[in-house]
Amino acid sequence: MGKQSLPLEGLKVLDLTTVVMGPFATQVLGDFGADIIKIEEPNGDLTRVIGPSRNPGMSSLYLGSNRNKKSIVLDLKRKEPKEALWKLIEEADIFVHNIRPQKIANLGFDPDSVMKNNPKIIYVGLHGYREDGPYGGQPAFDDVIQGQSGIAGAFQVRDKVPNLAPTIVADKSVALLASTGLLAAYIQRLKKGKGSYLEVSMFEGMVGYTMIEHHAGETFLPPIDKAGYSRVLSPYRRPHKTKDGYVCILPYTDKQWKNFWKIVKRPDHSIDQRFLSIKARSENISALYKIIGEIVIEIETRDIVNLLGEAEIPCGAVNRLEDLKNDPHLQAIEFFRNFEHPTEGLLQVPDSAFRFNKEELPIRYHQPNLGENSKEILRDVGFSDLEIDKILNNK
Repeated sequence: MGKQSLPLEGLKVLDLTTVVMGPFATQVLGDFGADIIKIEEPNGDLTRVIGPSRNPGMSSLYLGSNRNKKSIVLDLKRKEPKEALWKLIEEADIFVHNIRPQKIANLGFDPDSVMKNNPKIIYVGLHGYREDGPYGGQPAFDDVIQGQSGIAGAFQVRDKVPNLAPTIVADKSVALLASTGLLAAYIQRLKKGKGSYLEVSMFEGMVGYTMIEHHAGETFLPPIDKAGYSRVLSPYRRPHKTKDGYVCILPYTDKQWKNFWKIVKRPDHSIDQRFLSIKARSENISALYKIIGEIVIEIETRDIVNLLGEAEIPCGAVNRLEDLKNDPHLQAIEFFRNFEHPTEGLLQVPDSAFRFNKEELPIRYHQPNLGENSKEILRDVGFSDLEIDKILNNK
């Protein structure tokens, strides 16, 4: 089989992002073939030291969102590295950063300056908040955005106390929004031949994300009901305990519910007026979920999963984090992929959601050590060895 042809081959991206939101967004582009140059300060991306590691600066969190990239170290507080970045900008298609607006402006790489230097470039600012609002320019991280965007408050409605989702849902969700918006801007560039400024903000992104279902009655003016989607706010919407574990079950259509009551041998509920239609079930959702819990606790996990699976009713056993490697579906498709890293040894990474022309997206480049590709990147844009030494070594 020949080399896989990827849709973003030749797209040059300057990636000045750190932590997870930005690096995950650019990793998606890198997986699809874009050339990602990760530009780091001398101390490197913060995630290089978060999580287990075999060697300093190569932690598990960093490895999770920085494949298919090359790394260069540029100390943008110095003249020569700044000049090097301007040279890179001349040849780039995309410039993306998650530095606060006032900080990037102080460095001299604000949208107007960068786009004046390269009118075809797509300038992408990944911000905590839209820069022209009262919160503009404030620092933001996942936990804070979960609180401000209504996610923690939804837990409070359900459980009486606010809580945070046990995953960095804001960072990763907005990363995917960013990659989508960035590709839209690139398509526009292909059509019109000129660049654009794209702003992607965490707070606004997650409010919109959360309120897709929770806007509810406040969708209408004047409001016809309160905010909040009752089904997902029910305290009984949770994994149901079985005889030997937990399952998640969601019959949804009328047919699925009819079959469910038949499978669990509860025909009385199939004629219960509270559960005969989607509207009726929505209005009585807590009672419905409570009944499911009382039924399933008498059945073993494998039995209920098999019975409902045969009837095409959505159902699955609850996997703990350590169970995922043993999931039969993930094993069958070889979702966790092994590859040999030149300094970190044998690694295993989860695959992406994508297949392109029935093929998994390749790992073309390993996750780079800090500054691993600095000389190569600078040579490619015409710097001499003497100039490179001045750029990299503060001489």
